Amino acid sequence: MSNTAHHPCHKQEIPRLNRIIGQLEGIKKMIEEQRYCPDILIQLRATRSAIRAVESNILKTHLQSCVAQSFASPEDRDQKLNELKELFDRFES
Repeated sequence: MSNTAHHPCHKQEIPRLNRIIGQLEGIKKMIEEQRYCPDILIQLRATRSAIRAVESNILKTHLQSCVAQSFASPEDRDQKLNELKELFDRFES
């Protein structure tokens, strides 16, 4: 897809990302205060879950818009499918 292609808006994820940033700051403070390890780990797990939710929402939007639009052209479709394969390979590691 060209650089001039329309990309979907993900601004609705900004509040969630701001909360994640707040969680990370809280975890940093917990570490600085030498808080109990399991408490820190619980907060890290919650943060990871929140990041995965953002990731999932952006992937769904990508599939519903960018990938769906690419099926109008066989060349674009093949390129987009290869892009998805590479993306999923990265998710596995």
